Amino acid sequence: MDSIQFGRRVNYWRTRRRISRADFAALMGKSLRWVEELEGGRRQADPNWSVMVLAARHLGITVDRLMSEVIDTECAGESDIEAVRRVLQRHDVITGSFDRSSTEPHPVQALRRSLAYARTGFQAGHFAQLGSELPKLLVDAARAAHHHRGDDRLGAYEVLSLCLELTEAAAIKWGDSQLAVVAGHRAVTAAEQSENPVTMASAARHLGDAMTNHGEAAAAATVVLAAARRLEEDLLHCGPDGYSVLGMLYLKAAMAAAAAAEADDRAPARFARRVPDYLDEADEHAARLGGDENRLWTSFGPTNVSLYRVASHVYLSEGADAVAVAAGIPADAFNELPRERRAHLLTDRAIGEKQAGLREKAVDTLLEADELAPEEVRCRPRTRWLVEDLRVLGVRSAEGRLRMLADRCGLPR
Repeated sequence: MDSIQFGRRVNYWRTRRRISRADFAALMGKSLRWVEELEGGRRQADPNWSVMVLAARHLGITVDRLMSEVIDTECAGESDIEAVRRVLQRHDVITGSFDRSSTEPHPVQALRRSLAYARTGFQAGHFAQLGSELPKLLVDAARAAHHHRGDDRLGAYEVLSLCLELTEAAAIKWGDSQLAVVAGHRAVTAAEQSENPVTMASAARHLGDAMTNHGEAAAAATVVLAAARRLEEDLLHCGPDGYSVLGMLYLKAAMAAAAAAEADDRAPARFARRVPDYLDEADEHAARLGGDENRLWTSFGPTNVSLYRVASHVYLSEGADAVAVAAGIPADAFNELPRERRAHLLTDRAIGEKQAGLREKAVDTLLEADELAPEEVRCRPRTRWLVEDLRVLGVRSAEGRLRMLADRCGLPR
């Protein structure tokens, strides 16, 4: 078992046992940083047996159970989502008016490490755990932005904006688009305080994503395009980070335009014809970047542009085109993407296969996605709806496999 798999299992059982990282570090006789690296798969190539035994003991399970390939997938509960919502509704978090207690604000570098840990979990497809991680991270970042001064204050606002972006992204996965819009707006406000054009562009693309998912696609396209035009000159001087977020703005514009076309009953073509132009613009920035990278957790590059081409075809009900684009993505490039991105592509491809009448193939594609990132399949409303649609439409020889997948999603028989 490699370190990433082991770290995932430790994180799962620690969260399930409601043991904080700090307490688990104390039980293991290690530092908090050590636990973060262990759960993030960065400690060693193969976990030591002594570490496995000690971790299992403090988690209250056998080593066999800790190492088992079978882990029940738990989706974010309403209590977890409500905890995030409550933090965003706190007066001190909204206004930044934290009292000047004797407690020192968290150093910016420590906040960056916590953010990186949470973001790594998201890109691995672990969305439920963010419900317990985000509230503290948001409060700590907001408090640091209020108390720090000078460059540290700018850095704290940058981290706060990125934490709010992560909240937006998690809320989309949880199916709460209203919460996503609130977090997206707050991220843009914090990004402006950071005075960093890369952070501003990143926040704008997340707000666009939230608005699109909330049924405000035409307005979302306007927002992200305005940000791209306003910030483009600065971003082009920021190197690879700037190319990445600028390209992502055009990808979000493409998705917003596709969603606006789908929602327009009078003249959908006026939005649909813009989609290829925005995707081509993103391709130009991907070429400038020179390959696939994961700067600022964008996964931006030529491969991610292809993923968005698939998604835009799905939005426009062009299932056969979506399947064809997905088939053209090189296997090695696909395998280099974070698990969340790979599973997201597979679920988009499955929707395209359903649209194209390839329903048996759609079931197999969903099962492939489920192996990569179970929460992307079992917990997201859009995927559960797809499973329900396939059950109604019928999948012939794949009925047994679909029944197994529906059981995993907790759908009634």
